[in-house]
Amino acid sequence: MKSIISAKKKVSRKYVVNLWGDPNSPFEKRSYAPGQHGQRRKKATDYGTQLSAKQKLKTYYGNISEKQFHKYYVEAIRRSGDAAENLIGLLESRLDNLVYKAKFVPTVFAARQFVNHGHVTVNGKKVNIPSYMVKVGDVIEVREKSKSMAMVVAAVESQTREVASYLEVDNKKLSAKYTFVPKYEDVPYACMMEPNLVIEFYSR
Repeated sequence: MKSIISAKKKVSRKYVVNLWGDPNSPFEKRSYAPGQHGQRRKKATDYGTQLSAKQKLKTYYGNISEKQFHKYYVEAIRRSGDAAENLIGLLESRLDNLVYKAKFVPTVFAARQFVNHGHVTVNGKKVNIPSYMVKVGDVIEVREKSKSMAMVVAAVESQTREVASYLEVDNKKLSAKYTFVPKYEDVPYACMMEPNLVIEFYSR
């Protein structure tokens, strides 16, 4: 856990953005990349810009593996409609992401562990796969024995972020209904994401 926290402190500065809108992010004090030469930034090439967009999006959703992230791209272009919007819809439908967006846990990294450890149900059945794809109408709920966990209580009471508009949350039951698959403009990103550049990166 300590290594994850340490890594997160460098991520915002690495990509020169406050990825999760954390008011305590070191980026707020040092808005340049970490390291001895962090303030020397060369102009990025088209490839570099696309790669950075991909890495930011992967990291935002909990540092998804390259193999799994590429599968989302393949599915996004397979579906009809705008591939970039499809990609966002797929990423947002992950169970760990929705647990985070419902404010049941403080970070998306905590959400992955929370799901892995069996603290969550979907439509009444325990699901311990963070990448599980939640469907519209599904109900996510924190299991009864996990509702009193200090981390959960603190996250629910926190005023630092709002519940996403595509979730109907009952804070007494600690349940959330997934009401619609969001588009880019519906997602409460703390910084600009560029899914179109991610599509371009993989299409090269």
